[in-house]
Amino acid sequence: MPLRVYNTLTRQKEEFRTVQPGKVGMYVCGPTVYKPSHIGHMVGPVIFDTVKRFLTYLGYEVTFVVNITDVDDKLIARAGELKTTVKELAEKMTEDYLACLKKLNVNSIDIMPRATEHIPDMIHMISRLIEKGYAYAADGDVYFDITRDEDYGKLCHRDPEQLEAGARIEVSSKKRNPGDFALWKAAKPGEPQWDSPWGPGRPGWHIECSAMSMKYLGQTFDIHGGGLDLQFPHHENELAQSESFSDATFARYWMHNGLLKMGQSKMAGSIGNVVNVADVLEQYSPETVRFLLLNTHYRSPIDYSNDRLKETQKALEAFYRFFERFERITGKSFYQLEAPTKKGPFDPGDDPFLKDVAQHRTAFFECMEDDFNTAGAIAALYELLSTLNRFADQQKLETAEKKPADLERFTKGVIVFRELSRLLGLFENPPTKSKGAGDELVGALMQLLIDLRAEARKAKNFALADQIRNRLAELKITLEDRPGGTTWRLEN
Repeated sequence: MPLRVYNTLTRQKEEFRTVQPGKVGMYVCGPTVYKPSHIGHMVGPVIFDTVKRFLTYLGYEVTFVVNITDVDDKLIARAGELKTTVKELAEKMTEDYLACLKKLNVNSIDIMPRATEHIPDMIHMISRLIEKGYAYAADGDVYFDITRDEDYGKLCHRDPEQLEAGARIEVSSKKRNPGDFALWKAAKPGEPQWDSPWGPGRPGWHIECSAMSMKYLGQTFDIHGGGLDLQFPHHENELAQSESFSDATFARYWMHNGLLKMGQSKMAGSIGNVVNVADVLEQYSPETVRFLLLNTHYRSPIDYSNDRLKETQKALEAFYRFFERFERITGKSFYQLEAPTKKGPFDPGDDPFLKDVAQHRTAFFECMEDDFNTAGAIAALYELLSTLNRFADQQKLETAEKKPADLERFTKGVIVFRELSRLLGLFENPPTKSKGAGDELVGALMQLLIDLRAEARKAKNFALADQIRNRLAELKITLEDRPGGTTWRLEN
């Protein structure tokens, strides 16, 4: 079926049609870099990185832009607290953000413009809005007049008075209307400032994203994304000023991701309930975090807790054990399998096993084509995993009786798994395991215990053999008896 995307602007799913055939322009609001990145900052990047992966797989040429807000009230206040400059703080926190993205395998962003590098573009936009009567200068500030925009509020589907009642709006005696928002702010002592026709100052938050998105993607582009908390005032104001400037549609599809929740509250630096990415990655792998974020539909809130991370980590073990099994069976690494990077046909022929594989592949695509339902796609991966394991059991692929034709069919099914999982940015590389100084000794001792247990079983001393297994289980060490020998693993 054709790709369908839920559009916040129209409150419905729409068939995806691009401005330019075969090309997609996608802009996602990035962070204000005033504190270390927390897990909430990773939700949008992981989701829209996955969106780009799937669009690219469908054959689109995608330009993915994520901005960095490196001048803002929060940055100025935080720099003052730390007795540093806004520039130094922004650069340090940007490095932290980029490092976090890399760890979570968000590697598809094409352009990351900084607000401070685009001040002339913002001044040009503001000047044009004043010329057209949509904005006015007031004692060094410049404001957008929301009463001049007849459809202001259309993204939130509310009239301006409702929006004002439900949001914190900056108060100023310079405004004509309470809901008017700043395009340019007059300089205060000690703050970063740039020269402008209205005096020294700095841009307002909303104009930054309008200027940067249109510079790199044009006046009309395909997807504008961001967290649900940005819908108002940020995205509503972006939309108003951009379309007033260009007299053209700003973004065809507005995609808003649900927010990360800890208990009943969203994770946000402004209310102090944040967990920094660096702290989480000391306990859990980046793949665990990414898997957790994708295992909920992007428009729904994501419940975050240590318990959920532990559950996710345990769930991933089923996949890792299968990849080890694949290597035992074939002698090949799952992570080195070549898989298609563009969508094409998969012909199972009359093979019942490969027909099952094809059904799971189709189910995966149906989920992703229905508004990028990654949770449903992951469910299809679980079903495919069960099918692959069942085939390996039925055909006795871990014994000397295995047939070359069955190995070929099995590998063909595993390549499909590789093809699909990479679209989610999962299982691209082996999981990293920290190695301590005693790892070799532990391995040797475990092999000794396995050998002793094997000798006990050979001597029909099953009580001793069971005792070894049970005592190891108490230590969360699981033994697995296979045709090729006994293996062990430490449970999380």
